[in-house]
Amino acid sequence: MDREKRTRLQAAGWKVGSAADFLGLSPEDALLVDIRARLASALSTRRAKQQMTQAELARRIHSSQSRVAKMEAADGSVSLDLLIRSLLALGATRKDLATAIAGK
Repeated sequence: MDREKRTRLQAAGWKVGSAADFLGLSPEDALLVDIRARLASALSTRRAKQQMTQAELARRIHSSQSRVAKMEAADGSVSLDLLIRSLLALGATRKDLATAIAGK
């Protein structure tokens, strides 16, 4: 958000901050949410590049299409293990995982 917009909102009585501020997340929790979101995005991107449906990926990892949808939405009920295992099933390497987490 640009400085001018922030100033206008604050002058109008709005409180401006990050999602972590709003949710009261610790720095560690905020980082974990960010890592989950990055892995979810990498999963969605890699699956789409392989022209694979969510149902096809679900069959490959012995899960359900709805679970894959939750993974791609970075749902908190999905373990990081399952996200990583799914990326590996799509051919991701350790370097790919590190790049996804780093956001490069």
